Amino acid sequence: MDVIGVIPARYSSTRFEGKVLADILGKPMLQHVYERAKQARLLDDVIIACDHEAVANAAREFGAKVVLTSQSHDCGTDRISEVVNPLDVKIIVNIQGDEPLIHPSMIDSVAAALLDSKDINMATLMKRIEDTNLINDPNVVKVVVDKNNFALYFSRAAIPHLALNAEIEHPVYFKHIGLYAYTKDFLFTYKNLPVSNLEKTERLEQLRVLEGGFRIKVIETNFDTIGVDTPEDLEKVKDILRKG
Repeated sequence: MDVIGVIPARYSSTRFEGKVLADILGKPMLQHVYERAKQARLLDDVIIACDHEAVANAAREFGAKVVLTSQSHDCGTDRISEVVNPLDVKIIVNIQGDEPLIHPSMIDSVAAALLDSKDINMATLMKRIEDTNLINDPNVVKVVVDKNNFALYFSRAAIPHLALNAEIEHPVYFKHIGLYAYTKDFLFTYKNLPVSNLEKTERLEQLRVLEGGFRIKVIETNFDTIGVDTPEDLEKVKDILRKG
């Protein structure tokens, strides 16, 4: 296989227990993610990687391919690594199980970046920020890139910082969207990188890659998502879907 999508679906959550099974207009949230992933043109397969029988059973009920993984994994990257280790696959797309508004073209964008260039081992997404209230929101991760759209830095702070008397009056800010594609080889390189100082400072795992000296290609998208971390986030997603 060339490309597969893996959806890590952890049952436990500090802020919202069992959120991947939360009902959204008659379907569990995980089903919305899975059905959107299945619409991506470049995925040869989609697998749900979960740590709880309740999640596995729910996924099987809506026809998904499921792998029950160890409960000891610290992050989704480790869970994905367990799933793909025995598979003959070139590229893996990490699709968050709490992103029910993910658009299939977003998945295709990160997969295509790796398929089109052997020099790219990891890719992710960014979306131009149009709501200025989000620029200083620490829950919205920002990214700055170089002229070739490789990430220079990710931060919860407003980057770039607008200095006094700056020559640019209205800089462009980009929100980072946590959808990732990796080559299989690089996934295991990433998994084995030590936790970095920047990662511990910002609480952003992707900074481990940059601090380790590797590059991340960042693709601009016109689509946005809402990561469901709280019941309030869930209600926002329901409202959006009701409105079509």
